[in-house]
Amino acid sequence: SFCWEHRPEQAVEAALEENTTCLICLDLVEDRKSYGTLVCPVCKRAWFHRGCIQGQAVHAGISCFQCPLCRDKELFLSEMLTMGIRIPFSLPSWENSHAYAALSERHSRCDASECLCPGGREQAEEEGPWQLLLCCSCAAEGTHRRCSYLRNSTSRWECDSC
Repeated sequence: SFCWEHRPEQAVEAALEENTTCLICLDLVEDRKSYGTLVCPVCKRAWFHRGCIQGQAVHAGISCFQCPLCRDKELFLSEMLTMGIRIPFSLPSWENSHAYAALSERHSRCDASECLCPGGREQAEEEGPWQLLLCCSCAAEGTHRRCSYLRNSTSRWECDSC
């Protein structure tokens, strides 16, 4: 934080239109540049509350932090650092979490309306009546051979949705 007398001020000349909103939270910004209201030095049309752009910086990290409107990285990053926005040297929060973990998992349960397998919907064998076949079109649903009355010679199955 900075004292009132020594706080940084943006040198960029940008015209603020009436009823300008923060590009991040969509609430109105102050009617002038200030310590709490910042503007992108490149496009000069993207206005932010200090707290909003700080939150963006924390989530994006140094590698992905950019102006949300014009996507400039270099000058935008430099200006935000000068203005006291802290940008962590870390991966973006969406890459640190396991948000996409489910995409790498294969469907592994029987979705037949009535599962006949004694071991339940989650059990599957390599072959035979309890072999789990995935839909050949979407792979988002599965069935045991016996639960859908399929022969051992049947190698493809398509779910009702497809």
